Amino acid sequence: MLCFVGSSMVSAQSIDETNLESIENVVVTTSRLSNDTARLRDNLVQVDEETIQFVAPSHTQSLLNYVAGAGVQRGNGQEYLPALRSPVLTGASACGGILSAEDGIPLKAAGLCNINELFEAHSEMAERIEVVKGPASVLFGANAIHGVINVITPDTTVDGGLLGIDYGSYGYHRAKLRAGKDYGDTGVGINTSLTRDTGYRDGEGVDQQKVNVRHRYSGSDMLVTTGLSYTNLNQDTAGYITGKDSYKDRQIAQQNFDPLAFRDASSFRLWSRLEWQVSDDKFLSLTPYIRDQDMTFRMHFLPGTPFEENSQSGGGLLSQFRVEMSHNTVFDWGIDAEYSKGSLLQYQEGATLGSAFLVETVPSGKHYDYDVDVNMIAPFFALQWTQGPWQLDLGGRYERITYDYTNNMLSGRTREDGTECGFGGCRYSRPESGKNSFNAFSPKISLGYITSEGTHWFARVSRGYRAPQASELYRLQREQQVTELDTVTGNNIEIGVDGRLSNIDYTLAIYRLLKENVIYRDSDFFNINGGETLHKGVELSFDYQISADWRLQFAGTLAEHTYQHSQVLGDTDIRGNDMDTAPKTQFNTRLQYQVTANSHAELEWQHVSSYYTNAENTARYDGHDLVHLRLAHMLGDDWIVNLRINNLLDTDYAERADYTNFTGDRYFPGRPRNFMASVTYRY
Repeated sequence: MLCFVGSSMVSAQSIDETNLESIENVVVTTSRLSNDTARLRDNLVQVDEETIQFVAPSHTQSLLNYVAGAGVQRGNGQEYLPALRSPVLTGASACGGILSAEDGIPLKAAGLCNINELFEAHSEMAERIEVVKGPASVLFGANAIHGVINVITPDTTVDGGLLGIDYGSYGYHRAKLRAGKDYGDTGVGINTSLTRDTGYRDGEGVDQQKVNVRHRYSGSDMLVTTGLSYTNLNQDTAGYITGKDSYKDRQIAQQNFDPLAFRDASSFRLWSRLEWQVSDDKFLSLTPYIRDQDMTFRMHFLPGTPFEENSQSGGGLLSQFRVEMSHNTVFDWGIDAEYSKGSLLQYQEGATLGSAFLVETVPSGKHYDYDVDVNMIAPFFALQWTQGPWQLDLGGRYERITYDYTNNMLSGRTREDGTECGFGGCRYSRPESGKNSFNAFSPKISLGYITSEGTHWFARVSRGYRAPQASELYRLQREQQVTELDTVTGNNIEIGVDGRLSNIDYTLAIYRLLKENVIYRDSDFFNINGGETLHKGVELSFDYQISADWRLQFAGTLAEHTYQHSQVLGDTDIRGNDMDTAPKTQFNTRLQYQVTANSHAELEWQHVSSYYTNAENTARYDGHDLVHLRLAHMLGDDWIVNLRINNLLDTDYAERADYTNFTGDRYFPGRPRNFMASVTYRY
């Protein structure tokens, strides 16, 4: 059930009426109809446009900090690892736990996700960012076990726009443009940003360009909205630094020990949403789309630092048909379908550096070279019934995903030319060409009740799922020649309440998610099913209007993420251990002060508690606290000037802490105190 969202930042909105009929209509991800009059159905939080422009994020992580339960960790440049009601997710399956989308369309094809895919969304210039917490598979399908992050681009088909410049420390600068024209029944507009960041660390840098183009046509009973998104990233990447607490040494933290690492990526998406009012009580939405993406990068985190080239192209259709069966009953159904063709090439130039074992088992030349065609089809339904203060939601989705895999190299764990590696064989193994298919059904039921005082109680039971990713099926290691993987599932129970107490809007939620059939790599380096993890936590968000000039906002979580299956790593059975990179406590607090009618200030405190960095729970990061200061001043009705001081107290911290048996403790160091100034003109 939904946590209602309102205000100018991220907060819960109380319900002032005793009947659901009075709830204000809001456009959200949980429907594909822009004029949706249905009730909100999911545990949704929004980061709105005012917040986005005030923060002027150089990375999406800065905005997701405002969502209780989110703990995204930034790597270097635009890289990151996701977390949403979960530990920080890593490995081949990490991107399969949280679905990333722009304007409701997944950024990547099911089965072909990429851990850094969210940098393809235009979050810097978004209208809002919507986060659905917990399984959302009824509408979104596979990969939405822990939730959905959906970036909504602005409607630029109306008159007006903006021009803006951001300028900051370490060579950061960004130009922003938004312009639109309304011609009545039609409209057209553009939303674009150009970014250059030379970076804090030696030899790092980001050049990034993003653009959204939109067209609108409206008739008497039809609305057609067409959008085009294009992004391009050229990044010089600084990798991990190693050594216990090395992030505290400014000289080490600033160094780049892999100056040849890079990432080049481009993406293109074109979609058109067609909406018809078929009759007074029937509505139809069809959204065909195509996407094309390419990426090349150096895998600086692997022995031998090989290169990877991957691409995918294809398209699909999202549909939704709504029947308002009565004044209190709404039925939705639809069929989603998608076809994508993906390819992956991993190769290494030159010999591996390191031990004799690594030199021999990680050879130069090609490691993987394959193509895979992915087909997906998924019918779904959702029924909503309201009666007085009660609301009941039922839904379900059946999804079938099929892979047609072609290996373009010799099968097995040999070198590219077929010769054997020493020490038992090469690290990388390539299965024979073949086909795999996976089926899953995800149901959901939720119940809500609004008291006479406007307090909203909710409870939900839902299931999420994901098929094995292509990288889990076809990028094998050691002696494994074939996988027999199955669908990963997550069963979620959640209860909560939101409402208003005096001047405080609040949301409190308690959840328990059990993931079964989890895919992991065993001691033989085989990808297998059989893992089980438990995720449970308490989330609290509130917005307290202390006085006319003072306001306090809070979003925090107390969570526990543990391994529930037996697996011996070294001499340790990890069953019952905390999952690695899973802080128990994270919160964000913002104190805002309206200095004058045209000026306001904000002090932000971001807390991340200590956490283990390995599954054996023998290595730990101490956590950190960061403070940021932001000021904004309006010059007349059209000009806005902003000043931001990030890491105000100049704290030494790690954006990400990790541990491996090969390197020991390793980190992506955070930036010292830095500044950004912005000037924006609205017209």
